[in-house]
Amino acid sequence: MKRKLMISDIHGCLEQLNKLLEVAEYYPGEDQLILLGDYVDRGPRSRETVDRVMELVHDHGAIALKGNHDERLVEFIWNGGLEDKSKFFQYGGMETLRSYVPFGVGPDTECLVDDARMIIQRNYKEHLEFLQSLPLYYEDEKHICVHAGLNPQFRDWKEQPPRDFMYMKGEFHRSPNKTGKTVVFGHTRAAELHDSPDIWFSDGKIGIDGGCAYGMQLNGLVYQNDSYRSYVVGNFKQKT
Repeated sequence: MKRKLMISDIHGCLEQLNKLLEVAEYYPGEDQLILLGDYVDRGPRSRETVDRVMELVHDHGAIALKGNHDERLVEFIWNGGLEDKSKFFQYGGMETLRSYVPFGVGPDTECLVDDARMIIQRNYKEHLEFLQSLPLYYEDEKHICVHAGLNPQFRDWKEQPPRDFMYMKGEFHRSPNKTGKTVVFGHTRAAELHDSPDIWFSDGKIGIDGGCAYGMQLNGLVYQNDSYRSYVVGNFKQKT
């Protein structure tokens, strides 16, 4: 049976992503890689991470889902409204701009921020279109993979609002999983679920966000032959 390797919340931690693929012995022709969103913000190399994700999808058949940070980046770059700007910089957007533009940018320097937005619109339109086009979930015979979670108020989880796939938290964590499949998700750091950055295994739910951009770790979950195996790469020092 083909291995399935699931990773979430890379957040610009490109070195850790590449190291994790190496540690997990990822082989594109034999393994199915599933990335659960949030490729940008907080970490140091968002631009390069998006390049890498695009390569993995286009050249190696990886599946990439959309996270809330990915959507927020697209909205901010194209629209640049006050609310978009506030949320963008509040949740790690500064690091993303610095990875895309060759000059210093600050949230209070309107001219430089607008210049940065225009540079990204002009030079990285392919990135924006790629992130905007990403699906919100992936489903196979055993799993439902989403960035954040499923809203238990919907009998048919596919009918929940798009925002829920990218933002759902507490109610999803607390409610029983009635889908008949294991839900694999990121968005909420595992350390918030069980006081450890290691993968959180619960009844029908698996949380894999290791909080790498917060100085913790990047987790990889491998599923094969009805069993799971975890792989870990540490923070920016790349401790394994």
